[in-house]
Amino acid sequence: MIQEPRKIIVSEIIKRDSVISYEVLDGMVDWVRVVDGNGVIIFANKSMEEALGKGIVGKKCYSVLGKGCACSRCISETTVNTGEIVEKEEIIGERIFSVKSSPVKDLNGNIYAAVEVFRDVTKERKLEKEIIKKNEKMSKDLSFARTIQKKILPKQGVLGPLNIDYLYFPSEMLSGDIFDINKINENLIGIYISDVVGHGITASIMTMFIRQAMKSIKYDYVNPSEAISELHQRFLDLNLDTDKYFSIFYGIFDKRDRSFKYVNGGHNCIPLHINSDGIQSLEAKGYPITCLFDNIKYEEKSVKLEKGDKILFYTDGVIETRNEKGELFGFDRLIDITNKNRDNLLNAIEKSLNEFKYKDIDDDFALLTVELID
Repeated sequence: MIQEPRKIIVSEIIKRDSVISYEVLDGMVDWVRVVDGNGVIIFANKSMEEALGKGIVGKKCYSVLGKGCACSRCISETTVNTGEIVEKEEIIGERIFSVKSSPVKDLNGNIYAAVEVFRDVTKERKLEKEIIKKNEKMSKDLSFARTIQKKILPKQGVLGPLNIDYLYFPSEMLSGDIFDINKINENLIGIYISDVVGHGITASIMTMFIRQAMKSIKYDYVNPSEAISELHQRFLDLNLDTDKYFSIFYGIFDKRDRSFKYVNGGHNCIPLHINSDGIQSLEAKGYPITCLFDNIKYEEKSVKLEKGDKILFYTDGVIETRNEKGELFGFDRLIDITNKNRDNLLNAIEKSLNEFKYKDIDDDFALLTVELID
């Protein structure tokens, strides 16, 4: 006596829930249809009927999409046969849809159909294509800029009494490290290495400023301290934010007395003077090139070079390389390698860096050696 009303109540709940479910499906903007195991549409929501016609129920699933035969990859068939949720993209007219197929089960848990939800992703796909196209153009532009950046580096080999060699590795397509060697006159040769904060496009553009400024400054300022003070003033004229700055080490070699006068503009990678007596750091005080100061005076120092002497210039990407344990390559390791490999120095440093690092180096780095050979 008690069970019969209960069965009626349960039946009414099932009917009510079914009505609610269909109302929800009809209220969706996405197209929704249910396809049985034979590929016949047994339900389509209002959005799909309004787009494809009210008579689509009872038709083959592929025919209402304008196809003459079944899809080569029928996701509904896969869902009905395996119970898997399957996705694919479908082009219908000029629109692109992301289609997801999910199993529909009877009260006994048997799969008898698949419900397909069509979501219009036309705008997203067009936007993706535009982004890809723009990225391809940007990649080509960056590749061209990288080529130019490498081409403007000084020539390796002999320049007067000096032999020039270097290694140059940007962490990205473009680098914020730059170095150059400029013949000022018959007796003087200017040498500098600079490291712009950050890397990538912004840093690489700053290197172009440094290069052009130093090329014009070299003829008017034959004292390193005056030259870098002038560089600082030209940098101030750019009116950049305080987060834009760079370090620079600049020296002038005079072949008449074989002296090398130098200043340090905040470059924390002190160049190394390598000679028969050992290795000396070319230390000098000075701030980076920044808009934080209106006037900066640089301490100028000088060292005499002998035939066979080398100066090693480098940027912080070298000593700040880390291994798997998080340890820095460090200054002491650089000194040790330099002591043991004076004749093949750059190759030895590169080999050690490659063996030390556990992933791609995160920062730009540059190594430059200048050797007095005459």
